Amino acid sequence: MTVIRPHQTVTRILPARKRIALIAHDGKKEELLAWASRWKETLARHALTGTGTTAGRVSSALGLPVRGVMSGPLGGDQQIGALITEQALDLLIFFWDPFAPQPHDPDVKALLRLAALWNVPVACNAASADFMMSSPWLDEAYEMTIPDAGAWVSDRTAD
Repeated sequence: MTVIRPHQTVTRILPARKRIALIAHDGKKEELLAWASRWKETLARHALTGTGTTAGRVSSALGLPVRGVMSGPLGGDQQIGALITEQALDLLIFFWDPFAPQPHDPDVKALLRLAALWNVPVACNAASADFMMSSPWLDEAYEMTIPDAGAWVSDRTAD
């Protein structure tokens, strides 16, 4: 089987003020809130987006502005995926529950696929999120490579 991949990459610069998505499955919301409370001052320096209830609970508990999208099962995971594809999101913190089956598992898998494709850092638990938040790159511009989508589309549509 031949896997078609973009042959070229381009440089993307993540801004010093990162755009961070916060997502937590129901069984992980309290854990995410406790984690976010520890990192409140750091998170306050960045632009936050979250899915459904998570956005509302983080905003209410911490007094921080969090742009809310739909709940995950209602399409919120796909909305976050669209932000990744549009390069309008820089970091993904997603406390997912490995013990609870999710009715929207295909959406979750698609979201994680997009994060991997577009080279977006992902933290899936408190330890990895701690490492992400304590990175020296968090408050600095960061240069990375991403697929050259324009060249990839051109290659696929060329005769």
